[in-house]
Amino acid sequence: MKTGLVWFKNDLRLHDNEALTKAVQECDELIFCYALEKSNFKKLDLGFKNWDINRFKFIEQSVVDLQRNLEKVGGHLIIGSDSAAELLPELVEKYGISDVYAEEEYASEELNLIKEIQDILPKVKFHFYWGKTLYHKDDIPFTISKIPLSSKAYRIPAGNESEPREVIKAPTKLKSVKKVKSTKFPSCTKFDFTKKEYDAAEPLLEGGETQALKRLQYYTFKSELLTGYRWSRNQSQGLDYSSKFSPYLALGCISAREIFEKVKEYEEKVKKNQSTWWLVFELVWRDYFTFKGMKFGDKIFKTKGYKNKKIPFENNKKNFRKWCEGQTGIPFVDAHMRQLNETGYMSNRGRVNCASYFVHDLNIDWTWGAAYFESKLIDYDVTSNWMNWHMQAFEIYYTNPIHQSNKYKAQDFIREWIPELKDSNDLEVLIPWESDFPDYPKPIEIFPKWERAINLIKKIKV
Repeated sequence: MKTGLVWFKNDLRLHDNEALTKAVQECDELIFCYALEKSNFKKLDLGFKNWDINRFKFIEQSVVDLQRNLEKVGGHLIIGSDSAAELLPELVEKYGISDVYAEEEYASEELNLIKEIQDILPKVKFHFYWGKTLYHKDDIPFTISKIPLSSKAYRIPAGNESEPREVIKAPTKLKSVKKVKSTKFPSCTKFDFTKKEYDAAEPLLEGGETQALKRLQYYTFKSELLTGYRWSRNQSQGLDYSSKFSPYLALGCISAREIFEKVKEYEEKVKKNQSTWWLVFELVWRDYFTFKGMKFGDKIFKTKGYKNKKIPFENNKKNFRKWCEGQTGIPFVDAHMRQLNETGYMSNRGRVNCASYFVHDLNIDWTWGAAYFESKLIDYDVTSNWMNWHMQAFEIYYTNPIHQSNKYKAQDFIREWIPELKDSNDLEVLIPWESDFPDYPKPIEIFPKWERAINLIKKIKV
């Protein structure tokens, strides 16, 4: 009798889950578990939690949905609240587990945790399966150490020479250890959140595989919004301007291959255009950041970056707090930061502008901003987040938040998130320091490089 353990981490789904599928094939009976790491919710020296309440709530929704889906096919989910390093040894001893099945990791914190567990359990056999990316890491035309420094040099050969593997169907019946029952998701108070914080938290989307697959169907065949993705993706307001797949990809509630297959079906049955190409391009870009992050390891978390470049940051803590709270006096930045704080989400356009302003105007260490995004984003992905911030600090030209607010006609979005400006007209809302809005802060600084953008805004007819 071979008893296996399926250890869910950031693969909170039944479909396209190779670790789960292999465990079902190879074991006589199975235990299913998920463990929160209490250390992920500790308070940082920067003054905020490593992972904040919206992330906690989105994870809870996703794990509880996984638990329900497992139970529908004869499974269960045991949920730990301290660390997998405590939960897994307990389960191994209690149920005589010989084999552990899990998704393969690539970042140092996760790899260190796995090593710690393997050292505690030397007699247990561990089976890891790659499942994060669109292209399997063994199928791309590069070894990790040879991943190109530019996305184009990666993307073209990868696209020409790689093909996503077929999606693995979800199991319809699980061989669970008899009489084992699911356990409840731990209370938020265990992680030093108050009940009031928890009740007030409203992540932009509801977590879980069920909602992920529903969103995929909605964005493609139900609404056909995918057809216009290429032209709407730089907007900031509402739920439909972009796919909103990223939160589900981040926790593995959906696989990149599942999305790819749906897009290919959409191209056959509805329309193939720049938008369908662009969505796949985004999945390939996500792969690239993953593989590039693997190449450079912990250097992507350091102020000097993998280029080892020293920048003389000023690191004004008062300005840092203003940026975090959406109180910089720059409406386009503040609206996006307030949206992030309230919903755990921000548009791509918002992230680019908030990061550029942070690094190039406020001149604050980019790793502080990356850490804040890690705390707040429900779609936090380690390499996507840190590599994007790295690019803002070292590789991308400056993005002017005044010009961008005008270019993307952000007036309604700003009024939605900055109630102090709700009565402003289309000119005032973009440059409120030129008018009288006593409840909204004056800008930290007005930079000469903004002058042309400001003058263009002053020509808006109201």
